[in-house]
Amino acid sequence: MARLHYRTIFLSDIHLGFKDCRADYLLEFLNSVDCDTLYLVGDIVDLWSLKRRFYWPTAHYDVIRAIFKKSRHGTRVVYIPGNHDAPLRDYVSENFGAIEVMEEAIHETADGRKLWLFHGDILDPHIRVSRLVKYAGDSLYDFLLKINRLTNFCRRLAGMEYWSLATYIKSRAKRVNTVIDTFATAAIEEAKSRNVDGVVCGHIHKPEMRMIDGLLYCNDGDWIENCSALTETPDGQLQILRWTDKPSVVVDIRTGANSPEPQFMPLKEAS
Repeated sequence: MARLHYRTIFLSDIHLGFKDCRADYLLEFLNSVDCDTLYLVGDIVDLWSLKRRFYWPTAHYDVIRAIFKKSRHGTRVVYIPGNHDAPLRDYVSENFGAIEVMEEAIHETADGRKLWLFHGDILDPHIRVSRLVKYAGDSLYDFLLKINRLTNFCRRLAGMEYWSLATYIKSRAKRVNTVIDTFATAAIEEAKSRNVDGVVCGHIHKPEMRMIDGLLYCNDGDWIENCSALTETPDGQLQILRWTDKPSVVVDIRTGANSPEPQFMPLKEAS
């Protein structure tokens, strides 16, 4: 595939330092694309996971090198810390080399739309769950990721492409979809007072793009389950890419009750 050029790329929830980070796919993505601006929208390095157990394979280091390489070769890189890399918020308005650290940002697309960028953890108070439910949910998620690793190990041996069991199960859980809708609505409510046309965030590991109350809600997803990025073409068109064994464009992320999974088309056919 020829090297792709985008005006802007938005990435979040990479979780470098966490064993389920798909740094292999991300590294291939970074080496296959160029962009004028790269926004890192939080949870890039998982300091929570590193505090529990140090895990830093070569691929994770190579991702950091690839990002710094882009910053040295003309790409503007903006880092907006999230909750898993929250200590970096102490360095807001400072630079790491050529990488700018910001608490939030306003991005203007090529066609003039203003988008408010933030990680998304500030919306957690809108998602009210008990500590017991949260603990049970976290434990179930960890279990799903373990099964996910085993499933994809077997699929790879069989010559099959990557598939996220965790995403499949979550997409069919009514409670999870309710939380996602609550989060998206809260993001738009926060944006209404900022005189913007939409929001770009991460945090909940659900790539999505839809209109809510006349504003555009974009979530660029994650690199644990979905391996997704939000991109802006030179003319201002926004797309969600899924970059696994067969890179593709998400063409319908909300397909209705009969088919809750995202649908994709080959990346080479997108324009």
